Amino acid sequence: MASHKILVIDDSRVIRARVRDMLPKGNFEVIEAKDGIEGIDAIRAQKPNLIMLDFLLPRMSGYEVYQEIQTQPEFQSIPLVMMSGRREELTEKIQEPFEFFEFIEKPFEQKELIGAIKGAMAKARKARPQQAAPAAAPTALPTVDSSAEITALQKQIDTLTQDIAALKAQNNKILAFIKRKLA
Repeated sequence: MASHKILVIDDSRVIRARVRDMLPKGNFEVIEAKDGIEGIDAIRAQKPNLIMLDFLLPRMSGYEVYQEIQTQPEFQSIPLVMMSGRREELTEKIQEPFEFFEFIEKPFEQKELIGAIKGAMAKARKARPQQAAPAAAPTALPTVDSSAEITALQKQIDTLTQDIAALKAQNNKILAFIKRKLA
């Protein structure tokens, strides 16, 4: 069974098949979605290692899918490659330089696809700015109930740290595999 899941969200069956055919054979399971709603559902259900996202989609646009990804911290760390036949379609909504995803213009060749995947993997590791919480009226600080709550919070932090390390290791494995296939 494939160890890496790549989600291709594109309304064109030809593009979905082209991406599948261009990827190195072996360790990849390609999951397909033909519109934005199927794509969001697949992201939630499948937890892919990479997302290839068309910008113009039926039912829910690629831009709307991108916005949803940006609001979910657990999705932000997934490498993202945006695809479009016209770069200006994308830049009307999202200004360049593209900081957290890679862009590839359709039609593309295998070398361009692999380069975009590598770029997306590097950009996915970038730290995201923390969104400021809305200002609220000052309130009394809650009382901390002994060290039990602190211990529970520390366990959550440790688990998150392990999850982040596992994601980084997984991304490094994908990159190493792609480099071996290209060599």
